[in-house]
Amino acid sequence: MTEMSPENRMQAYLQKIAAGPKLSKDLTEEEAEDALSLILDEEVSQVRMGVFLIAARMKIETVPENIGYWRALQKRITPKKIALNKLLQIADPFDGFQRIPYFGFYAIPVIAELGLPAYGHSALPLPPKFGITFEDLLVNHYQVAQSGNGEKRIKQIQDSHFGYINTGDALPALENLRSIRSEIVKRPMLATLEKILMPLQADGQSFIATTYFHRGYEVSLTEIGKRSQFDRVIVGNGMEGTTLFGVHKEAKVFIQDGNKETQSRSLKYSEMFQEGTAKQILESHEALKEIESKRETIAQLGERALKSGEGPAATQIASQAACLTHLADIFKTPQEGFDLAMEVLKSGNCYEKILQWMTPLKS
Repeated sequence: MTEMSPENRMQAYLQKIAAGPKLSKDLTEEEAEDALSLILDEEVSQVRMGVFLIAARMKIETVPENIGYWRALQKRITPKKIALNKLLQIADPFDGFQRIPYFGFYAIPVIAELGLPAYGHSALPLPPKFGITFEDLLVNHYQVAQSGNGEKRIKQIQDSHFGYINTGDALPALENLRSIRSEIVKRPMLATLEKILMPLQADGQSFIATTYFHRGYEVSLTEIGKRSQFDRVIVGNGMEGTTLFGVHKEAKVFIQDGNKETQSRSLKYSEMFQEGTAKQILESHEALKEIESKRETIAQLGERALKSGEGPAATQIASQAACLTHLADIFKTPQEGFDLAMEVLKSGNCYEKILQWMTPLKS
């Protein structure tokens, strides 16, 4: 198949996957990798790119297809080595969140203070939500330069043990598909797979915490985890698709350590934390439901939490930091991490550190 021209190969793939609900056939892992490679390398027309992305999702991707698509993406990234013993990548949905204020952006420096260096991987908001992302806050609220500072960001992650990187710097070919993704409206398979790419690799252990929304995709993500360079892949269904697990409802979380058998856990705040802490988390979550999820409000409440440990954002940040550090084996119990996270927030250290991190990157 690879001896054929790019257009003819794509035509053959479309004939397989775009033949309707009864006649469509699955691609092999190799065919899926080649098809997405043609798109990333812009070797076929934009019309065929769009048709393929829609058809692949409408057919519903198989696990081998998703592995092939992931290979096409990951092969175009050379993970930058970073001299840290542990490193956690947090990859929430790249189309962002809209419903309830979420403070994962501000949890990242807190997680680092708890002894687990961490960074957020995101992009400017994508369809269909066009919600708030880490990169949206950086660029559109804090006025950090949108692109061209990828090496600076990586250096600051090395020095500060936390930070944020974006797809535009990590994989420009994927960012170049933004306009097509906006035109096709619905989420393509890219929305699943961009969350499990590895742009940075620790000298020691590399962890990733990411999410699935529709049941079944956790299988593809854990199977990809077996083939990736991550030492641990944590996949769960958190609030509005984020890595805030077990707060809005019981969350099913899957943990993949290399080639070992996938482990599953059920997380629920009332069982993870002591009674008083669980009550505090519930009350904060209910209070946040009454607040409009706007960029400026997120920043105001998040900064207040980092300065003083006060407000409902502080409780959410501490609970997320506690959960993720527990799943990465930093703390035996989430309660231990929560208590320390609240101490970190009340100290105000993370507020100063996040401002220092952003200052050299201002546009």
